[in-house]
Amino acid sequence: MGLKKGLPGAGSHRNRGGGSRVPIVALVFLTVLSPLVFFVGRGLYANASIGQSIYTTILFWNFNIIAYREAILTSSIKQVIDVIKANTDDLGPLSLDLFRKSNLSASWRLVGQEISVENNATSTEVRMAEALALLCLVPSVTFHVQKTPYIHDHSQFVDSPAKVARRQLRQKRREKRAADLVKQDDDVTVKLENAAIERSKSVDSAVLGKYSIWRKENENENSDSTVHLIRDQIIMAKVYLSIATMKNKVDLAQELQNRLKESQRALGDATTDSDLLHSAPERIKLMGHVLSKAREQLYDCKLVTGKLRAMLQSADEQVRSLKKQSTFLSQLAAKTIPNGIHCLSMRLTIEYYLLPLEKRKFPRSENLENPSLYHYALFSDNVLAASVVVNSTIMNAKEPEKHVFHLVTDKLNYGAMNMWFLLNPPGKASIHVENVDEFKWLNSSYCPVLRQLESAAMKEYYFKADHHTTLSAGSSNLKYRNPKYLSMLNHLRFYLPQVYPKLDKILFLDDDIVVQKDLTGLWSVNLHGKVNGAVETCGESFHRFDKYLNFSNPHIARHFDPNACGWAYGMNIFDLKVWKQKDITGIYHKWQNMNEDRVLWKLGTLPPGLITFYQLTHPLEKSWHVLGLGYNPSVDRKDIENAAVIHYNGNMKPWLELAMTKYRSYWTKYIKFNHPYIRSCHLSE
Repeated sequence: MGLKKGLPGAGSHRNRGGGSRVPIVALVFLTVLSPLVFFVGRGLYANASIGQSIYTTILFWNFNIIAYREAILTSSIKQVIDVIKANTDDLGPLSLDLFRKSNLSASWRLVGQEISVENNATSTEVRMAEALALLCLVPSVTFHVQKTPYIHDHSQFVDSPAKVARRQLRQKRREKRAADLVKQDDDVTVKLENAAIERSKSVDSAVLGKYSIWRKENENENSDSTVHLIRDQIIMAKVYLSIATMKNKVDLAQELQNRLKESQRALGDATTDSDLLHSAPERIKLMGHVLSKAREQLYDCKLVTGKLRAMLQSADEQVRSLKKQSTFLSQLAAKTIPNGIHCLSMRLTIEYYLLPLEKRKFPRSENLENPSLYHYALFSDNVLAASVVVNSTIMNAKEPEKHVFHLVTDKLNYGAMNMWFLLNPPGKASIHVENVDEFKWLNSSYCPVLRQLESAAMKEYYFKADHHTTLSAGSSNLKYRNPKYLSMLNHLRFYLPQVYPKLDKILFLDDDIVVQKDLTGLWSVNLHGKVNGAVETCGESFHRFDKYLNFSNPHIARHFDPNACGWAYGMNIFDLKVWKQKDITGIYHKWQNMNEDRVLWKLGTLPPGLITFYQLTHPLEKSWHVLGLGYNPSVDRKDIENAAVIHYNGNMKPWLELAMTKYRSYWTKYIKFNHPYIRSCHLSE
């Protein structure tokens, strides 16, 4: 019995023992086998789910083994980090955040069941769902990876040819993008360089950087670079010669002096490479050697800069002096009469005074006071210039017989002017020549200009000019010292009603104009009660009243608008009836008396003309009168050819050697070069 009792007791004890083995086995399984399963799973899915496996395993097996789990976690995280560092492919480093993003790369694709996350799901639930998928706890979820560097001998993870092709294609795209970026950088660099070059072209290098033999030539390919190089070498040789003398380098200074003389002889007066002597290249080479030697021995930035600055200042002073001399000489040339024209005038004068009195008269004298004809006023002391004005007018007139020319000249040229038109009558037109010195009414008691010209102050201003002994010193205000301002022929334009009392209208012409069209239309222009019809010249700001008048004077500032438009003398249609009504000559006398000390304007006839005819001038259409052929080289050729009158106003008159060649033919075509007097005086085209 005891034994039987013992058996149940024993059996009961075994049952308790057998019942206690289950949790022990479970514990052993959890502590030993589950980590083993974990590491095997980690080896198989290293690239895809290492971190997530650790995270998910910890979530599902969170029992009473916290201490052991933390140790395993710490050890595994270190291994995960090592694997992540080693497994960086073309997609970049792997991280847990990569798998939390909804837009996974195309290299990572979920096949089968997709895990959807509601908008209101918590971040913990999202991570749990991701972990389940990555641990393959859901059987229908698998991952495809690009590379499996840690998995060997498993055919399901070997890249297929399609994947390899896609990877190669992606690699090519990356290389193309990199090449494009490099090319863009190169293009940007080129653009920046080109912009810098363009900016450098706008810098004025006329002074700075122009005197260095080491400078880069930026001239055009047709530039005379050899001449420029020799000049630069000469400049640098002078600099080093001065420094060598200062530092007592006698031998080097002598060598520089010798080479300098040779280079100067080789250059001579050459302005182009073709003008240079054959020895020039050899001289350049020898000078280059001695300059290199001097540079090695003497170059000091401060000294060289100082010498160049001193040379530049000296050259600047010389340029200013030469410019003054050039201005003086050009003004002087503009005032003179060429030998050919002087010869012509003398020959004609002699012939005129040899004529009998009865042969000195012009025909059709009855037309001189007929107001129904077209009358011209021409005041000149230049026979050739006056002949061009008359010839060009008659040749372009539709009815020459209705044109009457009134010429006034001085005593010296009176015989020549008469003789020329007696020998060369203007066809059917009428002509009359007068001597200004025979106008008895034109005297100093009546004319303010004559009175002023006779004053001691004016003589001092004109004829002594502060006793300047050099050309450059006497160039101040030289344009206002022109002898034409001393001649009453220039001021006679303010006395037209006195000269032609029986005429109603008259067209005034300067002797430096050429007529290209019929001018009879000017007599029918409605002047709207104004006295003067003229072409305005205020297309540009400097042709307004403030250019000619002194607006600092209260008399000028009170009566005139500084922005009022100027107009041109040289071709003006005057209504002599209105002139007399407005007493234009009286207005001129008033202002001329006020300007005795030249405080209102400088000498000349345009400023008093602007004042006298202020608000009494009617603007004509600009094609009637084109100006600037005596100073402006850029007058539009179409404007010239369409003009009724072209005007050589300025110093470059067409009968002078300094005339602009491009405009001279418009004037010379009206000269009879086959005339015996013109040939004998050597006047040619």
